[in-house]
Amino acid sequence: MAINTIAVIGSGTMGNGIAHVAAQTGLDVILIDVQQAAIDKALATIEKNMDRQVKKGSMTDDEKKTSLARITTSTTVGAAFKADLVIEAASERIEVKNAIFAELDAGCAPGTILASNTSSISITELAGATKRADTFIGMHFFNPVPVMQLCEIIRGLATSQETYNTIKALAERMGKVPVEVQDYPGFISNRILMPMINEAIYCVMEGIASVEDIDTVMKLGMAHPMGPLTLADFIGLDVCLSIMEVLHNGLGDTKYRACPLLRKMVAAGYLGRKSGRGFYQY
Repeated sequence: MAINTIAVIGSGTMGNGIAHVAAQTGLDVILIDVQQAAIDKALATIEKNMDRQVKKGSMTDDEKKTSLARITTSTTVGAAFKADLVIEAASERIEVKNAIFAELDAGCAPGTILASNTSSISITELAGATKRADTFIGMHFFNPVPVMQLCEIIRGLATSQETYNTIKALAERMGKVPVEVQDYPGFISNRILMPMINEAIYCVMEGIASVEDIDTVMKLGMAHPMGPLTLADFIGLDVCLSIMEVLHNGLGDTKYRACPLLRKMVAAGYLGRKSGRGFYQY
């Protein structure tokens, strides 16, 4: 199946990044969000990031203008019905995603592929909100999308080989390195990453070392580009907690139990960069 037009639902950090890369690749993009203000902010972010590419010489000014012209916007899910592929990048809450996919399933053409950018929720379960589980798949991009090369392609229990092949080829066209993943809690990235972050938070809670020293050990000792607590702040502590709960509920192993300090910080509204305070102050 040829993918020429994609719709991206959700214009936040991940959604606008996906729209940016897709438009730059030559795809027509419909960027959808319920709030016009969020769309306006997303378009400004995309243009700012493309300006940065122009300054670096990785994009010409004409290419920037052409790419931006490929992006149209809407505040209604119905605008996605004409797309060949719809990528959902909305809130990481299953009830929100299920409502979106039920509406898409009812309005999109039978051959339209539906994809979720979820970082941990079961693709098989999300596909259950539709009658097209064979053309339902996960496309987990990484932040910042225009920079990060990885894309986890997650196969639900009923995802067809044709759907997988189409999405793998699209990811490669978008300049990504696709990795095939089966549908288990946390996929690959968060199955490994989040317990590490959670253990670093336990080290803080137990007074083993300071936040700065824990990060320093992982940067200098393990050659990580940033420490786990800095990364947690960047991801969002609420998102980290949500993924730990998915892992714990889905796998039933106590090693995935979220650290009490993580729960306490989320309850206090200390969510990381986006709230101005997490393990560090911003």
